[in-house]
Amino acid sequence: MSAASVVPGRDSLAGRLTRTLILWVGGVWLLCVFAVVWYVDREINHNFDNELVEVSHRMFDMAVQELDRLQHGNGTAPGAPLIAPKQLFSEDAVMYQIVDLHEHVLLRSAEAPVDAFDVPLAAGFANNQTWRIYTVRHPTLGLFFQVADPLDERRRALNRTLFGLIIPLGAVLPLLALVLRNVARAELRVLQQLAGEIAKRNGADLRPITLPGLPQELRSVGDHVNRLLERLAQSLDVERALAANAAHELRTPLAAARLRLQTALEHDLRRNDVQAALDALQMLSHRAEKLLQLSRAESGASLTRSRVDLVQLAGTVAQEFWQDPRANERLSLKVPDSAAPVALGDVDALAIALRNLVENALRYGGDRVLIEVMAPCTLAVRDFGAGVDAAQLQTLQQRHVRHGSDRTGYGLGLSIVGTIVQKHEATLELSSPPAGAAHGFEARIVLRPA
Repeated sequence: MSAASVVPGRDSLAGRLTRTLILWVGGVWLLCVFAVVWYVDREINHNFDNELVEVSHRMFDMAVQELDRLQHGNGTAPGAPLIAPKQLFSEDAVMYQIVDLHEHVLLRSAEAPVDAFDVPLAAGFANNQTWRIYTVRHPTLGLFFQVADPLDERRRALNRTLFGLIIPLGAVLPLLALVLRNVARAELRVLQQLAGEIAKRNGADLRPITLPGLPQELRSVGDHVNRLLERLAQSLDVERALAANAAHELRTPLAAARLRLQTALEHDLRRNDVQAALDALQMLSHRAEKLLQLSRAESGASLTRSRVDLVQLAGTVAQEFWQDPRANERLSLKVPDSAAPVALGDVDALAIALRNLVENALRYGGDRVLIEVMAPCTLAVRDFGAGVDAAQLQTLQQRHVRHGSDRTGYGLGLSIVGTIVQKHEATLELSSPPAGAAHGFEARIVLRPA
């Protein structure tokens, strides 16, 4: 994988994720800054107001004493406000004045502007364009004491706080963008690896994808892709197996039919040769049917899971064979006296499996064949022929294995049965001779109860 494939471009997932994270993180950060500014502004005003209240309570009595002193020792014209001496630190001077109940200014600090207290006379806080004024009434005298604080000082304090928050934000945002970009690239690299592994898969390579450390969401995607690869591999295996089986199983019947027909033409269509050709074509048809059954069983196509009455299934299959006079006298059916066993499976597929077992038993098993339904969920086909030895018993389910000229095709039928049983998660048990018998052969399909 090239390095360029993981660089977040305009339309890449990493690029989109980076931009989205930057926008959202920056937006949330700005909201937090504004919330902090609002809170700081509230706290600044609260602190300044507390200072005004504290100053007014501390200076009211001193201002009253200064008023008395000036009134007795000053020749100011009646009605004119008295001016207190300048304070020691004029740059930090307190702006105040004393007002009587008739709103006459009796005393004003030397630093206080004339229009600083242009607000209605009432206890509490009030604002004008440039000043914040706190007014308090003397508890015993008919006097009001007013203290003023410039609003510009509060605004400057708020601006310093705002700039102190926004400037670091502007400086950190580029670094944050770089960090988020690298994080997005690092976290999405595993997605690029997964895409690369999927791109490597083709008809010749259908191995499962194994990438350790996948996050939960991508692990689910990987599991689904692996299941898809498994189904695809199974389909390709079925296709290849069908082609191989067809090439192996159909070659002999086709050659025999061609040879018989050629012989018949050379001898003016003798009846025996024509009949032999028909028999070869019949074998060809039978083989083709078996191959289609095997292909269907291996693919698992359309296999359903429903309740199957095994007694009814066995009866239906037996009835098909009883219509043939050659099998009518040889085949018998045995069912339990109690309630019919009910299994979970596909009735058509199970019928194919049971039909193959009966065909093999009738073809190779001597004069008598028995279909038996047993509890809890077992189908058994038993014959009383010569049976097979232990070595042959191990290879009966292998395809194309012939145990003699009279055993042609035996393995293909049992292979179909074995595949159907495997798809049903059931068990195929083969024994020769059956338990309690001196000779013969028995095949049991043990299914899961419904």
